[in-house]
Amino acid sequence: MDTILVVDDEKNYLLVMETLLSEEGYEVLTAESGEQALGLLEDADLDLVLTDMKMPRMDGIELLSRIKEAQPHLPVIMMTAFGTVDKAVEAMKKGAFDYITKPFENEELMLTIRKALDMNRLVRENRELTRALRERYGFGNIIGKSKPMLHIYRVIEKVSETRANVLITGESGTGKELIAKAIHFDSPRSKGPFVAVNCSALAETLLESELFGHEKGAFTGAHATRKGRFELSSGGTLFLDEIGEMSPNLQAKLLRVLQDRTFERVGGSETIAVDVRIIAATNRDLKQEVTSGRFREDLFYRLNVVHIHLPPLRERPDDLPALVAHFIKKFSEENGRPGLKISPAALRRVYAYSWPGNVRELENAIERAVILCSGQTIDPEDLLEEYDRADQEKTATEQVADLEVDGFIPMGLGLPQAVEAVEKKLIERALAQTDHVQAHAAELLGIKKNVMQYKMKKYGLL
Repeated sequence: MDTILVVDDEKNYLLVMETLLSEEGYEVLTAESGEQALGLLEDADLDLVLTDMKMPRMDGIELLSRIKEAQPHLPVIMMTAFGTVDKAVEAMKKGAFDYITKPFENEELMLTIRKALDMNRLVRENRELTRALRERYGFGNIIGKSKPMLHIYRVIEKVSETRANVLITGESGTGKELIAKAIHFDSPRSKGPFVAVNCSALAETLLESELFGHEKGAFTGAHATRKGRFELSSGGTLFLDEIGEMSPNLQAKLLRVLQDRTFERVGGSETIAVDVRIIAATNRDLKQEVTSGRFREDLFYRLNVVHIHLPPLRERPDDLPALVAHFIKKFSEENGRPGLKISPAALRRVYAYSWPGNVRELENAIERAVILCSGQTIDPEDLLEEYDRADQEKTATEQVADLEVDGFIPMGLGLPQAVEAVEKKLIERALAQTDHVQAHAAELLGIKKNVMQYKMKKYGLL
């Protein structure tokens, strides 16, 4: 039920309005002065204010200003006598939703009220949607605490406050669009649109129309003028995914937009100016594409103002526990199975697999495992056969042989110190993966619990 506050210094008029609006199904609050109305504004959750224009001490214009300071989105309808319409127009300029002149027809009043309440609902829904998008795509919600990801967070935090174009590179499935959304929703442009275009999904002629729009009759099937993605994203961010697949002809047109921030629709002659930030992404090596002549060098430098490279999942195994835990929580809640866990043996299988499809493949694997597991724990058999084969085909010795030792063991460290450093790191990782349950961590490492406790004491982990 919507709540309406009626403000008027005439008590009889308040009684009439309260009766009328209550019969229409609204909850009605009344105030005899602007001061009393401001008190109710603080205490009640209002959907609309209906106030008289002419009142002693604080008139309707002043009350409107005070309401807009406290709750800018709350709609206010002004009631005014015929001779003070100019004041009502002034109120409209200061943020009033509308005005009605006394005496008014009940139908006119109800129509104006319904319009104001509909607008209020749309504003609230939009604010909620914006808040939800911020929560979902804010970079603080990107999963991963490995060194590469911590570096990416720092870059996102710095670049979000600027208008700089960003180029995101990385293999398919690493989460390039998620990074692009994080930059947008953490930026001053977050109130504007985020528009995404997959440059590899459309033929050249269709992509040109998709980006720049077209005029009616520009080509067969163009039955009406249509805005392109550049116009639709003005004031916000345009995300160009798979930019490396764009044709040379479109690359030249894109370069002009980046230089001048203007373009013409297909079949049109009017120059259209836009204010848009470009974030591009590709799984190709654009430097190599420039060298081979398949990508314009000048466009590459326009796009590559800030470069973010997302490493493949196989290069950041420290992020696996957090990602697995996140996806288990997400899909167990979606499927009505809260509280699911993953066994150490199944987690070892996750570590053994190279994840060529990266985070996207891991997400799909965990979703299937949540659906297939019969108890409250995801076991190795709940994962698909390819992960089983990876576990069997690649022995522990082979996995160790694949490690880039020079990357994480400093030069000049003696063998005993190096072994201890690696052992401590493995114990810390096992504890993190098992929520610090020592028995599970010991099982994951293939040692007994008493040995685990001894080593934890040795390395100051108890």
